[in-house]
Amino acid sequence: MPDTDISTNQRAKNIIRHEADTLRALAESLDATFDKAVELILNCRGRVIVCGVGKSGIIGRKIAATLISTGTPALFIHPTEGVHGDLGAILPDDIVILISNSGESNEITGLLPAIRTIGTKVIAITGKSGSSLATSADLVLLCKIEKEADPYNLIPTASTAAQLALGDALALVILEQRGLGRDDLAMRHPAGSIGRRLTLKVSDLMTPSPDDPRVRQGDTFREALFELTAKHLGAVSVIDQDDTLKGIITDGDIKRLLEKAEVEKRSIDQLMETGVGDIMIVDPRRITESTRAIDALRFMESHQISQIPVVDSEGKVVGMLRLLDLVKAGL
Repeated sequence: MPDTDISTNQRAKNIIRHEADTLRALAESLDATFDKAVELILNCRGRVIVCGVGKSGIIGRKIAATLISTGTPALFIHPTEGVHGDLGAILPDDIVILISNSGESNEITGLLPAIRTIGTKVIAITGKSGSSLATSADLVLLCKIEKEADPYNLIPTASTAAQLALGDALALVILEQRGLGRDDLAMRHPAGSIGRRLTLKVSDLMTPSPDDPRVRQGDTFREALFELTAKHLGAVSVIDQDDTLKGIITDGDIKRLLEKAEVEKRSIDQLMETGVGDIMIVDPRRITESTRAIDALRFMESHQISQIPVVDSEGKVVGMLRLLDLVKAGL
């Protein structure tokens, strides 16, 4: 029965801790069978067919989707649809993953004779090592749990959390074994926040030339101030005659310079005629236009930079990137 002496907040914490403990126990229980399952899928010449019913079916759909998005051809087939014709999609070179916590779900065990006739290898994800499913499978990935998270030990909670974690582990280990990198993932996730993180480059978000603020080494503070004020990007790049970056002047530098001039009793006219070479930050941090936007975000955050000059492969300034541009892009 539910414990009515604790708050709803504490009850929620207990449920989450219970599922976390289940996942820790699952991690400790993995053995060489997991390695064999990975090898079997890596060597599969067909697709991975995932089947499950009820809550395990929902998990199965997620496992299939994760496999697909990480480079493993996969397909989810609902067991009921399977015995009514969809098993025709399964070929001998495929691998079938059957998911059932009890290992006795009629919808799942009912698929076994047909799958055997096709000649497809079967990986079972189940919580019962002696179940009908486990004894019939070629490999068993045991997802044994102590109990579900609900007070009656009836509702699939800890068991489905374990199934999902095991499926994620399979997909990501196989991803690493295939040697797929960010470019491969970007091709499979061209849209949404994942797509933005993987595909957007600095060149897509920067303010490009000639709209970026810039002055040359021989210019004065007056010209830098006008350029910075007109372009509204918070900083101005200082370049040489070949457009190579030599320095940067930011809004903060301007403020500090004005405060210093006031203390030193320097006139505004004197300050305005000061050469930018005397006030700029020499050899500032910069970023290349081909850098991934997400990497630029991490770089700027780690160095507490609000604006950064963008250069090409030859070191020539081609734009200015603001931290605000990256945030607006949803990164």
